[in-house]
Amino acid sequence: MPATFSGQKTVTAAGTAERLHTGLQVNCPVMVKALPANTGTMYVGGVAGDVSSSNGMPLAAGEVAVFEFIGDLSEIWVDSTVNGEGVAWISLDV
Repeated sequence: MPATFSGQKTVTAAGTAERLHTGLQVNCPVMVKALPANTGTMYVGGVAGDVSSSNGMPLAAGEVAVFEFIGDLSEIWVDSTVNGEGVAWISLDV
């Protein structure tokens, strides 16, 4: 059975996209969920360093996106409208 990986990522400065994780290869779908305590909107996408309201998937607190993903998690980017808010993520072994 493949390993399951999970973690959380907070965005230090709203408006500055950050990588979901650095240096972790996964060969399965990845679920990304906006943290329940968030007050703003999270944006998630694969636009290197430029995920925002104009090109990212918006997630309100508790909302989920699933990526059919094979590769390095550093290719998924997150941004926030509020400093210090974030997402949780988990690889989905199928």
